[in-house]
Parts: sequence; C-alpha cells; structure tokens
Amino acid sequence: MRSYVDGGEVIELLKELVKYDSVNPSLVPGAKGESEIAEFLAEWMRGLGLNGRVDEVALGRCNAVGILKGEGGGKSLMLNGHTDVVGVDYMTIPPFDPIVKEGKMYGRGTNDMKGGLAASLSALKAVIDSGIQLKGNVVVAAVCDEEYASIGTEAIANKHRVDAAIIGEPTSLQIERCHKGFAWVDIKTRGLAAHGSKWETGIDAITKMGRVLNAIDELDVKLKKVTHPILGPGSVHASIIRGGYELSTYPDNCLLQLERRLIPGEDKASIEQEIERLLSKIADSDPNFSCSYDVTFYRGAMDVPETEEICQLLRQTARDVLGFTPSFTGDAGWLDSQILWELGTPAIAYGPTGGGSHSAVEWVEINSVVNAAKVQEQTIRRFCEVKS
Repeated sequence: MRSYVDGGEVIELLKELVKYDSVNPSLVPGAKGESEIAEFLAEWMRGLGLNGRVDEVALGRCNAVGILKGEGGGKSLMLNGHTDVVGVDYMTIPPFDPIVKEGKMYGRGTNDMKGGLAASLSALKAVIDSGIQLKGNVVVAAVCDEEYASIGTEAIANKHRVDAAIIGEPTSLQIERCHKGFAWVDIKTRGLAAHGSKWETGIDAITKMGRVLNAIDELDVKLKKVTHPILGPGSVHASIIRGGYELSTYPDNCLLQLERRLIPGEDKASIEQEIERLLSKIADSDPNFSCSYDVTFYRGAMDVPETEEICQLLRQTARDVLGFTPSFTGDAGWLDSQILWELGTPAIAYGPTGGGSHSAVEWVEINSVVNAAKVQEQTIRRFCEVKS
C-alpha cells in the first residue's frame, strides 16, 4: 500500500514543535505554557484546509483542534497528543534547539510527546495529500496540561465524541491498551499540644502517624499479592510527611500525603473503603487516636480489551506496514487515554521509540516517528473507511 508520508516533512515538523517553549506553568510557575504552540498548530491545520482553531481552556492554557470532515456513514477517530512539556532547568542539552545526531533528535519534548504528535499530524496530512475521501471524521486534538491535571483532554472529551482514539505517546511502536491509575490521599492525625514535660496531658500526633505508616507498609505487602496480567500489582507509598512546631512541645498535628497506584478493577470508592478500614482498625485499639483523611486527586486505571476494533485494526495495519506484529502492552504511569475510555471511547497509545522523558537528556528515534506516522496514516484510512 502506498504511503504519502514524507519523512523529511515529518522531521521538519517535529523540529518546529520542539522549538516552542511550552513548559507547563502548573509545574513551573511563570512558564510560557501552550498558547504559542497552539496558535502555530491551528495555523498549520488551516494550511491543510481544516478549520483549525485555538480553544482557551483556562487563562493562557490552549488546545489546538481541527476536524477532517468525512462524507458520512463511517466511524470517527481522534488523534490526540499533548503539547506541554516539563521543566528544563536541569537539562544538559539545549531544550528548545533540536539537535539531530545518529538517527535521533534531542530536545525537550522530543519523546514526551512532540514526536508522537508530529507523527499523528503527519499521518493526517498524508491522508489529505493522497486525495482520498473518508466516510468518517478525523479529529486532531493537540492538548494542553497533560503533565499536570489534563484539563486539555477533559475539555475536548465531551465536546468531540468519537468511536475510537489514538494517543501518540511514545510506546516503541507497540500498542498500549492499559495503564494504572492513582489516588493522592491526605491523612491527618490529631494530638494535644502541651509542654514537653507534661507527658500526662500531651498527645503526640507524630507518633500516632507512626501507626498509620506501619499499617500502610502492611497494606503495600498485601497489595503485591493481587496482580494484573500486564500491569502487575497495585502499590502504596508515603510521599510527604510533616508535623509539629518545636522540640519542647507535644505536636498536635501531623500530615501524611501518600500515593496509591491502582490497577484495573480498583476505583475511588474501593480506595476510600480501604483507607477507612485501615484507620478504623487503629482507632479500635487506641482510644487516643484521632484522624481524618481526604482523597485530594484521583485518576482511574484503564484496561481497553484487545478485542476492541481499534486494537485489532492497528495491530494488523502495523504488521502490514512495518512487517512485524506489535505487542499489546501497558504502563505503570497514567495517560489522557483514560479520560476518553471513561466516557466509553476505546483509546489506545501508539507512538515512536525514545527515551529521557522528564530527564536531563531527552531524545526520539527519527525513523520511529516516520514509521508511527505511516501506520497511523493507514489506520485512519481503514478505520474511517475510504469512500470509493
């Protein structure tokens, strides 16, 4: 099957994307954010004949969205990728001056995930350049804020309902169909402040938290006994702890912030029940134990069945285009795909090969970006059904 993907154009587009400083301001206060790159991408889409537009999700936080309209009667597909990147202060290479060397491109966002975004955009351009007419629509969404709270994908998820979605995150040309979720939980123990000599009245909130820490350690051991076939077990760890005022005073407060990583089948309600049981057990054995908890942030796990049409179609297409069969994989991290899956849209990740995400040296293999574009090009044609 002929591909209309131009490898040189793919590389040049990726270079342009990397040049934009789109550090997420929710991670680095004062950072530029995604507005400039969104304007560039909206104009790029308009150059293809799409009605490319910039949607401001929050002040200075922008998505770029375009739709390739089909003739009707076909399934719709979303190509989704985030434009925000993490901070660059610790990088040992130029973050926004892409360097091409020995088949790799270096710079912030090359791997996470402007490489995958360039592949998806190039795939869409190739479909348009081929002159064929699709039956179904293709929505391309270059979204903001994936690295923090995913307000970009949340904003487009309900507005643009589609039959399936491909997220261009780096997957080494494998098909990522599942990933873990997470919950952040604050636990506060309360004591009674008193002079350090007043042992008969003071209640130490920090030592009470020690009992919570022991229980969390026991819970983590228990969690390891239940595993997902791809993702492995869930987990819990203490992340931040603070409390007290001064050395000679019994502390009347202690705050523990923990992270619970979830596997498919676990949800916010089950995590709340788990924490309640853990704390109630301590309280039953200690009349001076007083505490409260709050799930401050939650993102669910995702498990798209490999029998879904988009999974099987992408796998067959990759085999036809690249000559090898990709595996179905998962990730311990969390992706925007879960937001779409929660609304009933099968959303899988498929993208290039690279490394150094969030690190001092970030890179992507150029050939893998081009290959990801070629596979997505043919997947668009097949899923959205070329009109004869």
